[in-house]
Amino acid sequence: MIAHKSTTFYCFSPPVMAATFVIETSLMVYTLIRYKMSATALIVAATLGLLGLFQLSEFTVCGATPWSAIIWSRVGFIAITLLPPLGIHLIRAISKRTPLWLAGLADASGIALALLFGFSSTAFQSHVCAGNYAIFQLANGVGGTYFAYYYGWLIVGIILALWQSITAQVTTRRALLYQVFGYLSLLLPTGIVNAMNPQTISGIPSVMCGFAVIYAIVLSFGLAPLILKPVIKVRAPKRR
Repeated sequence: MIAHKSTTFYCFSPPVMAATFVIETSLMVYTLIRYKMSATALIVAATLGLLGLFQLSEFTVCGATPWSAIIWSRVGFIAITLLPPLGIHLIRAISKRTPLWLAGLADASGIALALLFGFSSTAFQSHVCAGNYAIFQLANGVGGTYFAYYYGWLIVGIILALWQSITAQVTTRRALLYQVFGYLSLLLPTGIVNAMNPQTISGIPSVMCGFAVIYAIVLSFGLAPLILKPVIKVRAPKRR
């Protein structure tokens, strides 16, 4: 019997996943209603929407039929795969200085993996519902590539935002630092969980998804008010 390396995705309990989905989706709607439409507003809203979609996928896959579970697995992985490129685009929208080729490279790598998860019949080996979490096993070689892709772009985003914040205007600097804080809210709690339970190292992306609600709150109430313009409601003149 050939042993296959895999990436195991541990997630929090279904009620927590459902609550997280509601929070992140509500924040997306709030962003779309609260701020004027712009490329930056759409990036923020899309990030919140994809975070929520991943949680919905995790929640749904264990209550689905085997056929629909495969579809929801693909939807969830496509959603979370597109997040790192969106992060690079958000940093570029904030600073106006990120090289276009770097954003294009992030897009190309993200789209390639999204297409793999969307159409490959061999990307997923299996999935198991284990009470408190869902386990997704990726094909041999895919797990390691995905790990390098995800952590690689998160680290690039942190370095890029910190570097560009040094010479940025005050508001831009604060927005970039909020983005760094948002990324660290994913990485640091995940690292603590891994240190406490080394078995979770194989499930880093899914452990990370449980803490993504912190990033969503940072985006909505820290970063967005600094860089997005609110919708101005014109009050009707009072009748005399």
